[in-house]
Amino acid sequence: MEELLSGIESPADVKRLTIPQLIQLAEEIRERLILSVSKTGGHIGPNLGVVELTLAMHYVFDTPRDSFIFDVSHQAYVHKMLTGRNRQLGTIRQPGGLNGFMLRTESEHDSYGAGHAGTSLSAALGMAVARDMSGGKEHIVALAGDAAFTNGILFEAMNNIAVQTKRLIIVLNDNDWAIDKNVGAVAEYFHKIVTNPTVAAMHDRAAGLLERFGGKAVRHMARKAEEAAKGLIGPGMLFEEFGLSYYGPVDGHNLPLLIETFKFLKLQNKPVVLHTITQKGRGFQPAEEKQKKFHGLGPYNPETGETKPAVQKTYSEIFGETLVKLADANDKVVAITAAMPSGTGLDLFRPKHPTRYFDVGIAEEHGVIFAAGMATKGYKPFCAIYSTFLQRAFDQVVHDVCLQNLPVVFCMDRGGLSGDDGPTHHGLFDISYLRGIPNIVHMVPKDEDELADMMYTAMLHDGPSAIRYPRGAGPGVKVKKQPVALEIGVAEVVQDGNDVAILGLGAMLPEAMRLAAMLEHEGFSVAVINPRFAKPIDRQCVANYAKNCGLLVTMEDHALAGGFGSAVLETINEMQIAAPVVRVGWPDQFIEHGKVEALREKYGLTAEAALERARPYLATMESRRMALR
Repeated sequence: MEELLSGIESPADVKRLTIPQLIQLAEEIRERLILSVSKTGGHIGPNLGVVELTLAMHYVFDTPRDSFIFDVSHQAYVHKMLTGRNRQLGTIRQPGGLNGFMLRTESEHDSYGAGHAGTSLSAALGMAVARDMSGGKEHIVALAGDAAFTNGILFEAMNNIAVQTKRLIIVLNDNDWAIDKNVGAVAEYFHKIVTNPTVAAMHDRAAGLLERFGGKAVRHMARKAEEAAKGLIGPGMLFEEFGLSYYGPVDGHNLPLLIETFKFLKLQNKPVVLHTITQKGRGFQPAEEKQKKFHGLGPYNPETGETKPAVQKTYSEIFGETLVKLADANDKVVAITAAMPSGTGLDLFRPKHPTRYFDVGIAEEHGVIFAAGMATKGYKPFCAIYSTFLQRAFDQVVHDVCLQNLPVVFCMDRGGLSGDDGPTHHGLFDISYLRGIPNIVHMVPKDEDELADMMYTAMLHDGPSAIRYPRGAGPGVKVKKQPVALEIGVAEVVQDGNDVAILGLGAMLPEAMRLAAMLEHEGFSVAVINPRFAKPIDRQCVANYAKNCGLLVTMEDHALAGGFGSAVLETINEMQIAAPVVRVGWPDQFIEHGKVEALREKYGLTAEAALERARPYLATMESRRMALR
């Protein structure tokens, strides 16, 4: 049988294929995905689930003239393969290779960049309204998973769609999963639709008629399925109440049915929702059986799905285990996640304290206010939200937590560079966006044991606090049995010195130690400080070394703009101390995806780069020494 995938250079090549050839192409795409992603790592499960959906969309519509918006867009690998990037699939998430998400600068077929859930309908509506105002005729198609509908932004968009446009196609990709199993009323609602006997019968009948009579049956069956589904919850479907015409559910892996249904929806002069049922990880047994694991992972064995065992525990696991200990001793400790129990380590907490574990869905804003409400009743909520995702709840952190000085703890996983996931997931801004807020304490641990101490400190603190820690494993420091409370706002002096003082924040402390060794080799006396607190900064410590040393160096895995180094500069300025400061951190730009070590070297977050930047000040110090001799 002739191999088809190698001949696909653009969507035009897809349109030339017959239905049997498209079905063959779907299997070839799955084989290519499984083998390629096994080497690079990535979001294999979501992409295996949308193969037929993506093929049908490209068969019926015409990108880049028509626009596809993928919610989150971690399921856009197939789209990339069909739009001239198949040969580059082996570079996905690799340095200089394809991005793991939609990226406007990567291809004209990527109409909208994304990486966070819930943005698709608002973006699609904006495009549709702009098209209408310009007199355009192109189609706008938004594909969103059922988990995205737990995000309030989608409902804000749905509230406006029918009022603002007459043509928009929404594809609900219903696979019952986000990273973990979906929770809440929306998930239950979709489940009722799927399991309704009348709807299921209409769905099966539509597929049968399509096989017998072709596309003529689709219009009739779509209408009948719509009518059946409308009766599920009284006077009308949820989508119908928003003014959207609902069709489905249909089998998201039945290519002929999908193609004919899209052709039908393409002719509608009204906003529509197509509800498709798909299987996450379809075609790869390990991914079908372990959907949570295969949502996104590193390299794996393409035959067995096995991955390399972890060498040591991650910060996420240390967080989860520590929170269990804190909750064992304090019945007011509760855990909150926004659909990320495994990503944050709360899957370790859930079985130990199920009644004190809360998954609010992909709804960070709600999660923060929910935590604030619990805090008013004497509870100590630990909100486990990635640094990059907490950005979505900034107003709630300010208005609902800090303004009321409530004891909510924000545990920000992925604080710092997130490597292969790229700029949508790098947590490089949380110090900047949090340290300007009154009342909050912001902590950054140097290792796993200090993370446990900071969690204990936060539990005892009667006010809001935040802890940022990196993705992956730490230096491997053993966590002591009982954590200790840290004195808030007090840094740790790792070693003393009187020529240069290096403040290595959190994960950058090892680089600070390397820099110190280099300077000492050149004859300088070097102090190394573990700041511990980005807010409040240890003013006494900073002032002491600023007065007595010829140079301060700050090192942080964070943006320089408004970061820890900026806080040091502000401090010595307020105290009217004239001391040079070399700041090492990420520049004022969005950082691409890639390996953390390589990106740090490229952008100068290394001891070697810091030494070169310090050279002019070191030369001045040496000249003064010589003059005094």
